[in-house]
Amino acid sequence: MDKLKQLLNRCKCGVHIEVNVHRDYYQTAAEALEQKKFIQSEPPEIAPEIRAKMIELDTIIEIHFYPDTPVGFYEVYHHDLDAALTEALACLE
Repeated sequence: MDKLKQLLNRCKCGVHIEVNVHRDYYQTAAEALEQKKFIQSEPPEIAPEIRAKMIELDTIIEIHFYPDTPVGFYEVYHHDLDAALTEALACLE
Protein backbone atom coordinates (compact mmCIF):
# COMPACT_ATOMS: atom_id res chain seq x y z
CA MET A 1 0.00 0.00 0.00
CA ASP A 2 2.92 2.35 0.67
CA LYS A 3 4.12 2.13 -2.94
CA LEU A 4 0.65 2.94 -4.23
CA LYS A 5 0.44 5.94 -1.90
CA GLN A 6 3.86 7.12 -3.11
CA LEU A 7 2.78 6.83 -6.74
CA LEU A 8 -0.47 8.69 -6.07
CA ASN A 9 1.42 11.46 -4.26
CA ARG A 10 3.95 11.80 -7.10
CA CYS A 11 1.34 12.06 -9.87
CA LYS A 12 -0.39 15.36 -10.51
CA CYS A 13 -2.98 13.64 -12.70
CA GLY A 14 -4.59 10.21 -13.00
CA VAL A 15 -3.30 6.81 -11.93
CA HIS A 16 -5.11 3.83 -13.42
CA ILE A 17 -4.55 0.22 -12.39
CA GLU A 18 -6.16 -2.59 -14.33
CA VAL A 19 -5.89 -6.24 -13.40
CA ASN A 20 -6.88 -9.03 -15.77
CA VAL A 21 -9.23 -6.99 -17.95
CA HIS A 22 -8.56 -9.49 -20.73
CA ARG A 23 -10.61 -12.05 -18.83
CA ASP A 24 -13.70 -9.85 -19.24
CA TYR A 25 -13.44 -10.60 -22.96
CA TYR A 26 -12.71 -14.33 -22.61
CA GLN A 27 -9.15 -13.77 -23.83
CA THR A 28 -5.97 -15.35 -22.60
CA ALA A 29 -3.11 -13.11 -21.56
CA ALA A 30 -1.27 -14.17 -24.72
CA GLU A 31 -4.19 -13.10 -26.92
CA ALA A 32 -4.58 -9.77 -25.13
CA LEU A 33 -0.88 -8.94 -25.35
CA GLU A 34 -0.85 -9.83 -29.04
CA GLN A 35 -3.90 -7.64 -29.64
CA LYS A 36 -2.18 -4.64 -28.02
CA LYS A 37 0.35 -4.71 -30.89
CA PHE A 38 -2.46 -3.85 -33.27
CA ILE A 39 -4.65 -1.46 -31.30
CA GLN A 40 -2.00 0.78 -29.71
CA SER A 41 0.02 3.19 -31.80
CA GLU A 42 3.07 2.17 -29.75
CA PRO A 43 2.82 -1.35 -28.34
CA PRO A 44 4.05 -1.72 -24.77
CA GLU A 45 7.66 -2.68 -24.21
CA ILE A 46 7.62 -5.73 -21.95
CA ALA A 47 10.73 -7.72 -21.09
CA PRO A 48 10.52 -11.23 -22.57
CA GLU A 49 10.75 -12.94 -19.17
CA ILE A 50 7.95 -10.75 -17.76
CA ARG A 51 5.77 -11.39 -20.83
CA ALA A 52 6.35 -15.14 -20.52
CA LYS A 53 5.36 -15.13 -16.84
CA MET A 54 2.27 -13.03 -17.60
CA ILE A 55 1.21 -15.63 -20.16
CA GLU A 56 2.04 -18.54 -17.85
CA LEU A 57 -0.01 -17.06 -14.99
CA ASP A 58 -2.68 -15.61 -17.32
CA THR A 59 -2.25 -12.36 -15.42
CA ILE A 60 -1.89 -8.86 -16.81
CA ILE A 61 -1.44 -5.94 -14.45
CA GLU A 62 -1.31 -2.57 -16.18
CA ILE A 63 -0.52 0.71 -14.45
CA HIS A 64 -1.09 3.81 -16.55
CA PHE A 65 -0.09 7.06 -14.84
CA TYR A 66 0.29 10.76 -15.55
CA PRO A 67 3.02 12.27 -13.33
CA ASP A 68 3.03 15.87 -14.56
CA THR A 69 0.26 16.65 -17.04
CA PRO A 70 -2.84 14.96 -18.43
CA VAL A 71 -0.92 14.52 -21.70
CA GLY A 72 2.35 12.73 -20.86
CA PHE A 73 2.01 9.30 -19.30
CA TYR A 74 3.81 6.06 -18.53
CA GLU A 75 2.57 2.49 -18.78
CA VAL A 76 3.88 -0.45 -16.80
CA TYR A 77 2.89 -4.05 -17.46
CA HIS A 78 3.63 -6.91 -15.09
CA HIS A 79 2.25 -10.09 -13.52
CA ASP A 80 2.94 -8.90 -9.95
CA LEU A 81 1.34 -5.77 -8.52
CA ASP A 82 4.14 -4.98 -6.07
CA ALA A 83 6.77 -5.29 -8.80
CA ALA A 84 4.65 -3.16 -11.14
CA LEU A 85 4.41 -0.41 -8.53
CA THR A 86 8.18 -0.58 -7.96
CA GLU A 87 8.74 -0.21 -11.70
CA ALA A 88 6.27 2.68 -11.89
CA LEU A 89 8.06 4.53 -9.11
CA ALA A 90 11.40 3.90 -10.85
CA CYS A 91 10.01 5.69 -13.94
CA LEU A 92 9.65 8.82 -11.84
CA GLU A 93 13.24 8.86 -10.58
